[in-house]
Amino acid sequence: MKAVIQRIRRAALTADGIPHSKCEAGMLILLGVAPDDTEREADFLVKKCANMRIFEDENGKMNLSPLTAKAEVMVVSQFTLLGSCAEGNRPYFGGAARPEIAEPLYDYFCARMAEHLPTKTGVFGADMQIEIICDGPVTILMDTEELMKK
Repeated sequence: MKAVIQRIRRAALTADGIPHSKCEAGMLILLGVAPDDTEREADFLVKKCANMRIFEDENGKMNLSPLTAKAEVMVVSQFTLLGSCAEGNRPYFGGAARPEIAEPLYDYFCARMAEHLPTKTGVFGADMQIEIICDGPVTILMDTEELMKK
């Protein structure tokens, strides 16, 4: 799994032209699922995201996790994170899991995240627009293939 985590002030998501969800101060997680990903990768990533210390404490230092900062989370499926531009100028998305694999893992990830933090979602496979106000900006990239080797 790959994730782009952004610290946000707020976000609003529209799916297929219809307002779907809003998130106040917290994190936007763009989540890409690879063909070999399992619940193991999802659980690992949920734990990392829920405990990531990217929120400022009273001294302005990034010492607080979303749990201690009482943050909200919005999780949006994004197969394009698994795209490759190694050849040519048009991305190749063959590194992304097919929907029958990706959607259940996306749903599982969202459900597990909701056990820890108030969690909003996108709509899997929909045409979505996200209005966000980034905070910082703070943007973190995570790839379970790299992180789980350690």
